[in-house]
This record gives sequence, structure tokens and C-alpha cells, in this order.
Amino acid sequence: MSISPEIEKRLNLLQEKYDAMGQDMTSYLDGLLHADFLTYWDYIHLDTLLSLQSPKTPFPDEEIFIMYHQITELYFKLSIHECRQITEHANLTPDFFTTRLARINMYFEALTNSFEIMVDGMEKEQFLQFRMSLLPASGFQSGQYRMIEIYATDFMNLVAPGHREALAGASIEEQFEQIYWKYGATELSTGKKTLTLNQFEKKYAKAFIELAKSVTHTNFNYLFQQYKNKGEATAAMISQLRQLDVNVNVNWPLSHYKSAVRYLHREPEEIRATGGTNWQKYLPPRFQKRIFFPSVWSDEELENWGKAWVDKVLGEL
Repeated sequence: MSISPEIEKRLNLLQEKYDAMGQDMTSYLDGLLHADFLTYWDYIHLDTLLSLQSPKTPFPDEEIFIMYHQITELYFKLSIHECRQITEHANLTPDFFTTRLARINMYFEALTNSFEIMVDGMEKEQFLQFRMSLLPASGFQSGQYRMIEIYATDFMNLVAPGHREALAGASIEEQFEQIYWKYGATELSTGKKTLTLNQFEKKYAKAFIELAKSVTHTNFNYLFQQYKNKGEATAAMISQLRQLDVNVNVNWPLSHYKSAVRYLHREPEEIRATGGTNWQKYLPPRFQKRIFFPSVWSDEELENWGKAWVDKVLGEL
């Protein structure tokens, strides 16, 4: 059997590759002879993936709850993959920046559009029973979601609104003590930190602080300000930044708020969320005024942040 010019060319390239590494190409070719063909299920570890659901109760809808949260974390991982491409790029360009922002927006839009699985896909009575077996775990404890926030903006913009002025110029460690989400995981009756929050801080606090320090001059808002100062901020870039602000800080928390109202609202009092998180004050965007990119919004838009979206969601309930 003759060797075609195409195969000969590739063999020569392989020989050069292995020579450069001080390796014997023939040995690698012997290995290739004995290797099995790759299958789809092995490549994505399908059997392992499908075995990762371990309900704590016999209620069928708990498995829906688990799988949807696992899907959510995979989308967050996709987003962080893009965040790292932006913040670690040696020669970042406006086009690369904008394209990666668009990818993150697509991931969050997919999540938000699919949240009806949680809102309408479980029986309320099943949820209210199996949720008690999950204590003190809570979706509040998503470390990846907090990392996306840190990648997106100056750390000061994540400080609770009432503390920002006093902490201007403070260290990341000092600002972290007043980060907004801590106020969403306090006991409703005493105002003390919940076990949910204590667990979360123990696992992630150091990583969050280190990440915030590492992206002080590469977070998305900082990068945007640099492009803006140089006259390189494009309309497409600003559009993606505005959409990211809405996707992460309005649409996503409001999806949770809508779900919480559906499952945890019961007259004459509210049902506490898993871990005792204060969802009534924590989730609505108009209370937190969490905005990644303040300079892309008008004063009126900043003043009424999230109000129109909240009114729309409440009107649908």
C-alpha cells in the first residue's frame, strides 16, 4: 500500500513534533494501534454525570430541583471560563472583550429563560416538604455566582449601598465585611448570621478576597473605563455591558424572586427560605441597587433600578 502525499506530510510533521520533545514517534504510533476509538459517552463522562443526583427524600420532584441547580452551576462555569479569558488576556482588544461579554449574556439568558422549570416544574407541596431535608444548604451558597460578580465590577460596587461612602478607599478585606449578600443571610428574627452564611464564608471568603485583589485592574468595569478614556468603547460593547447588568442583577434574581413568591409566600406570613435567608429583602434588585457598570446608565435609570421589572413580575403572579 502506497502512502499518499497527504499522509507523508503529516507523518513528517509528527516526526518533527516528537523530535522537538525528545520523544520516539514510533512508540506513540504503537500506542495508537492499541487505543480504542473515542465514544461520546466516554468523552463527556456521561455515566458519571447521570449518577450525580442523590435525592435526600422520596419525593420525585426533588430530582428536578437537584438537576436544575447542577445545570445552573455548569452555566456559571461557562461564564467564568469567559471571565478568565477576558481578565487574563495578554493583549485584550475591544472586539475580544465584547465577544466574550456576549457569550456570558447568552449563558445567563439561557438560564433565565429556563427558570420556568423551577417555577412551574415542581409541585408546591412536594417542594415545601423535601426542602426541609436540605437545611442549611441554600442556592445562596453558589460560590461561582459570587465570582462572576467579582470579575464583573469594582469590588466597591458589591458593598451594601449604605456602607459604600464610609468604605471609600478601604481595603478589600474591609469592604468584604460589608458585601451586600451578607445581609441576605441573616436570621429574620435576630439579625445574626445564619449557619448558611457561616458555612459559606468559611469555604469561600479567602478565595473571594484573593480574586477581588487579582482583578482590581482587570475587572470588566475597570477595563471598560480604560476603553472609554481612550475613546475605544464601542456601541456594541456598551450594549453588552448594559445587557450583562440586567441579566445578572435584575433578570436572574427576579427569576428567583418569582419562584420564592410562588413557593414561600403564604398568608398570613412568609415561609422562611432554606437556611433562613431573607429572600424578601435580598432578591428584589431595587433594594440592593447592585449595578456593575453605573456609567452606562442614566440618572433616571439608576434611580429606578429594577422597579419596572419587579412591577412586571408581580403583575404576572
